[in-house]
Amino acid sequence: MARVTVEDCIDKVDNRFELVLLAGHRARQISQGAMITIDRDNDKNPVVALREIADETLSPGDLKEDLIHSLQKHVEVDEPEADAQEIADQTDTTAIAADADREEDNITFDRMTEEDLLAGIEGLVPPEKSDDY
Repeated sequence: MARVTVEDCIDKVDNRFELVLLAGHRARQISQGAMITIDRDNDKNPVVALREIADETLSPGDLKEDLIHSLQKHVEVDEPEADAQEIADQTDTTAIAADADREEDNITFDRMTEEDLLAGIEGLVPPEKSDDY
């Protein structure tokens, strides 16, 4: 039955390799619980996916877009351009951040000399040895 289905799908998707990618992607969606758009008739997921493409219950273009989206690791989101008020708010935020950076520059930490460090290490007690190790 799958052979006849593949031949029916060639009319909808010209490239056989693309058909395999789309049908495989749709079969994985069905395996993950996506609703099928045709009767199953005791067919396995790849055959159901091919039959959906052949019957045009799913658009090959939509499947292709969904496949591309599923393979993308970084998706850029087009954000609307900021208006004048948002730019002014960002400028104020930048000024506040710059003031905070200047305050952080004034913070000093206690410094330890090498002699103090060695004296502290010598004062440590070694761990007790046990037979477990």
